[in-house]
Amino acid sequence: CSGMENYSRHLTGRRPGEAPPTLLDYMPDDWLFIADESHITVPQLGAMHAGDHSRKLKLVEGGFRLPSALDNRPLTGEEVWERVPQAVLVSATPGAEMALLCGPSPRVTELVVRPTGIPDPHVAVVDVAPLGGYEDHLLAQIEARVARRERTLVTCITKASAEALSDFLSGHGVSSIALHSGVKPLERLRLLAQLRSGELDVLVGCNLLREGLDLPEVSLVCVLNADKQGLLRSTTSLIQTIGRAARHVNGVALLYSESGRSSEAMEQAIAETNRRRAKQ
Repeated sequence: CSGMENYSRHLTGRRPGEAPPTLLDYMPDDWLFIADESHITVPQLGAMHAGDHSRKLKLVEGGFRLPSALDNRPLTGEEVWERVPQAVLVSATPGAEMALLCGPSPRVTELVVRPTGIPDPHVAVVDVAPLGGYEDHLLAQIEARVARRERTLVTCITKASAEALSDFLSGHGVSSIALHSGVKPLERLRLLAQLRSGELDVLVGCNLLREGLDLPEVSLVCVLNADKQGLLRSTTSLIQTIGRAARHVNGVALLYSESGRSSEAMEQAIAETNRRRAKQ
């Protein structure tokens, strides 16, 4: 019968609200759960149930499903952890949810020293106001890297500003292109390959150059409007962006401040980077 899985609660004899059977029920008692990039994956464990419930509740309220269809669902975050005897959560930027999961005395192992021996990049704040704008300073920094056959990443707040800056750099003889959500995934991979090969000197991005990129050729990361604290300029986002220059021995991150001041997120990101550098 088509759609019968919506009412699996009745077929399995479960009570209303009881968790559905999952693959976790078939794991041995001593199994180990490992979550990479756990600052992203761990919150998704609870978000799956929330999203599923929101969608099906509308169907139930509209008369398209019976109420028992709500019990054909993913596990909640709490139900997942009830079934996990032990876990290793891996993250370069652990968040508050991970701290709550680990309890008041978490066993934290810091892998700060990289196998390559390369430390986190040096971070400097650039006050834009005395310069009359960031463009000339940024261009000079990029040209110095081009002369050494090194690459640069620049992050902007909006797609329009990324496109405009890329056009400005191209107009001054720098091989540059904008990378944002409007660029298709396969095209993004091609552009990243061109950056590594030297066909491109600069990628100007918007929310796509924070994490998951392994670009050893990049020695300079520039964050524009770094003082505009928000989702794209939070402590976590800044640490992730700064880390894109941690694969190069000459790694430098420049945080451009329009106000001439450092935001709280900037101060925290710089302090964390310096703490890691001291250990490295």
